[in-house]
Amino acid sequence: MASSVTAASTADRSKPFIPLAGLATDGWSNENEATATCFCGAVQMAFPLKAPGYVGSFICNCYDCHKITASMFASNFITLESHTRYIRGKDNITIFKQDKTMFRHGNSMANHFCKSCGTLLYRVGSAWPGQYIMRIGTVDDFNLHDTVLKPQQELFIKDRVSWLHGMDGEKGVQQLQRMVD
Repeated sequence: MASSVTAASTADRSKPFIPLAGLATDGWSNENEATATCFCGAVQMAFPLKAPGYVGSFICNCYDCHKITASMFASNFITLESHTRYIRGKDNITIFKQDKTMFRHGNSMANHFCKSCGTLLYRVGSAWPGQYIMRIGTVDDFNLHDTVLKPQQELFIKDRVSWLHGMDGEKGVQQLQRMVD
């Protein structure tokens, strides 16, 4: 365990760092796009790293994100559907859609999971047509987690657990009580 932590912390951030994390071994990145893969490797997508296809990144502390991630927050990035493509496994996606919680005003959220391993790859909200809300943790190049995909906003800080300090004090990170303050 210590060697992988050391490797990640000392890696040259200008080059891809794709550790063995999950069962796929064919993730990649270049200056324009990169891959995101489910844990078992059955589903892989390519997404843009620059505008207009890459929209931005954020952390969400809302109660839905607590439950859907089985964690205390979700780290996300947004891409345009028109600029994001499946490399493999589109037929291996299952969708769970709901409109009962924070999307009460006629909006819904559709969660796209790998049927084989259950990895949540992205969400599609009816309030944001044409956008994929992807998960930073699915991105194969771990250097992108700390560079291009570093969150620019932290949402629902009012719902953050008290023992987590989130993006407090991070230069340039906008913190919001709700989706929009």
